[in-house]
Amino acid sequence: MKRPIERRADPYRDTRVIDARAPRTNQTVVGAVALVAVLTGWWVLLALLALQLALGLTLGRRWCVACVFYFEVLQPRFGEGPIEDSRPPRFANMVGLGFLSVASLAYLGGWTTVGAALGGIVAALALLAAVTGFCAGCTVYRIGYVVTGRPFTSCPLPPAAAGRAAS
Repeated sequence: MKRPIERRADPYRDTRVIDARAPRTNQTVVGAVALVAVLTGWWVLLALLALQLALGLTLGRRWCVACVFYFEVLQPRFGEGPIEDSRPPRFANMVGLGFLSVASLAYLGGWTTVGAALGGIVAALALLAAVTGFCAGCTVYRIGYVVTGRPFTSCPLPPAAAGRAAS
């Protein structure tokens, strides 16, 4: 019988936080698929990525294929990674959704160079984040706080998770 993993945060209910390795899994999938789309000209893959991001952002992590794969397959085998604020990766996903949507529309409108450029930017930034951990969208989110004069305060672990972590 498979033993359940000890989680500090429920991946589907504690949406203010996320296992830091889940966004990297998503970035790997988005980057690889976007790269294939740009190299092959199969722009419909960019539209599918946009749809996938839109579903995950609006309906929750259970609708994000890469997230479900991470939380149900990888995390039980490797354990939970560091817990972080989910707002910066969510913002990065919104930016990616915008770029992928416009890239898809550009391809659809016959502007293949624009579509390829935007899809290439998504592929490059997502793969950069997956490999190095540097997330451009997350950094822009934090810079937005500095520019507007607000301090960025990462949200804490959920109360139940914080209690488990202390024991």
